Amino acid sequence: MEKAYQFDKDFSSDTHLISNLSAHTEEKPHKCNQCEKAFALKRNLISHMRTHTGEKPYQCSHCDKAFSRNSNLKSHLRTHTGEKPYQCSQCDKAFARNTYLTSHLKTHTVEIPHQYSQSDKTFSQKTHLTNHPETHTGEKTYQCSHCDQSFTQETCLESHTRIHTEEKLHSLQSYYANTFFLNKSLQF
Repeated sequence: MEKAYQFDKDFSSDTHLISNLSAHTEEKPHKCNQCEKAFALKRNLISHMRTHTGEKPYQCSHCDKAFSRNSNLKSHLRTHTGEKPYQCSQCDKAFARNTYLTSHLKTHTVEIPHQYSQSDKTFSQKTHLTNHPETHTGEKTYQCSHCDQSFTQETCLESHTRIHTEEKLHSLQSYYANTFFLNKSLQF
């Protein structure tokens, strides 16, 4: 039986209509010649091929970072502008990426599905549960390569390492300038 598709959108050409329609079917005619992945849309195959070639055609105009996808560049640009378009509907927090908002929304639900087997501690995200046992050893095995600080969890090191980049320093300056009354002794 053939499926009927109805769109609430007009397309500027037959090509755009066909392209959009193929995204809604299970057919994936665009196959990668490097691996076994296949895609409904040719543009997704082209973007995927960059994972094999390492091509990063989308260059940030504020720093030397480059990206394989335009969407990643747009997301990155928010680190320079401070834009946070993804607003939580439950509180006043806003986020630069939709994935951060999705993760945050779990803090508002009563469901906390990940239970630590050695205590009553629960976590809304599986990665937090996976990383939690490292906090019990007290061993700080994750050493910052920029300073003498070390951490019990890799995620804490990753977060800390960002303060050493100029990009993050700019963001911190903006944050403190906008959040606190700066006294003259606070230098960046």
